[in-house]
Amino acid sequence: MQKLHGKKLLLVGFTLFSMFFGAGNLIFPPHLGAQAGTNFWPAFAGFVLSAIGLPVLAVVAVARTDGLPALAGRVHPRFAQVFTLLVYLSIGPCLAIPRTASTSFEMFVPLLGSGRQLQLIYSILFFAAAFLVALRPEKLTERLGRVLCPTLIFLIVVLFAGCVIHPVAAGYGIPAADYAALPAAQGILDGYQTMDTLAALNFGAVIALNIQAQGVTESKAVEQGTIRAGFLAGGLLLVIYAMLGHLGALTGAAFPGCATGAEVLSALATSLFGRTGTVLLAGIFLIACFNTCVGLISGVSQYFHTLLPRISYAAIAGFFAAASMLISNLGLAGIIRLSTPVLNAIYPVAIVLILLSFLPARFQHRRIYAACIALTAVQSILAAIPATASFANALPLGSLGFGWVIPALAGLLFGTAASVRYTRD
Repeated sequence: MQKLHGKKLLLVGFTLFSMFFGAGNLIFPPHLGAQAGTNFWPAFAGFVLSAIGLPVLAVVAVARTDGLPALAGRVHPRFAQVFTLLVYLSIGPCLAIPRTASTSFEMFVPLLGSGRQLQLIYSILFFAAAFLVALRPEKLTERLGRVLCPTLIFLIVVLFAGCVIHPVAAGYGIPAADYAALPAAQGILDGYQTMDTLAALNFGAVIALNIQAQGVTESKAVEQGTIRAGFLAGGLLLVIYAMLGHLGALTGAAFPGCATGAEVLSALATSLFGRTGTVLLAGIFLIACFNTCVGLISGVSQYFHTLLPRISYAAIAGFFAAASMLISNLGLAGIIRLSTPVLNAIYPVAIVLILLSFLPARFQHRRIYAACIALTAVQSILAAIPATASFANALPLGSLGFGWVIPALAGLLFGTAASVRYTRD
């Protein structure tokens, strides 16, 4: 059996890292560092758990079950259809893809100026280039893994090295209120914001294509290669997040009051390199956002092509690129406001679905999946609706954002009891 190893494994791992590492991945670690201050490392441990651990587990789960539809189908075929559609739309044209262009454009405003016409031109060029690269999803290893990913890592290392040589502060700052008492719990919640757990459910199929393009065709070998690439990408994320978080913690002490991670990085880059730092940061954001945009367009388009095989992959990819271009220019803030409750509702469901797939064989019964997912979904949906949020969060751990944990455990107990009774009967 031919296996993915050596340089080929490294390239596929770089490709998966590139697809993960977008605007949110750049912004949230330095913001975490700036806000957590002297409590950065406990907060970072929580962040790693949700921003790296869960996405890697998602890659493994999808690889072992042959895709998200098959994994969600363990609950019910109808659930698989609805949940998979929500995941792909949420991380696709409804939020994540448009955000790649709008966020990267903001980093060019100090260099090029602002204005709707300029943003429109930028978004057209951005999505046209992303569409052309996404036309060949099996070639992403060559285009992202071989060229753009090493460039991105090099630019981030330059920024980090500049701060190591000329630190902007002698130490970390004072923790903000949210990070003073339970920094690890807040770090876990911050890790959700990257949306990588949902993205990982999407990227598995794209990575499998790229592994097959490396000459590895046997299904078991493709599965193993996908899992190994997932762990490699997770290792890269860990190193880069640690760098960015450390930079943010120092910058937060030197320049308190930065509202976002983008402001933290801008203050740092300008302090270290002046206008050259602004150019450096714009390049980092452009490459990171472009890589993620290509990965998302590829993954979402492949899924919808399987649903609508009569429509070509290229046509679907072109439609999503054009739709995302329009949304990135028209009312993105409103789209985010509408999409955020959907993300809050489906994220706990995705986590429970992933974790269930790793339980021993005796727990792999539809009744267990159905009970866990149903109770988790009830709590997460109610918590995402403003009118019922206080009621849903009255459960234990609800005030910390983990009100779904007790319903999920209750579902595991009820489902196990029901499956045992069914087996006996």
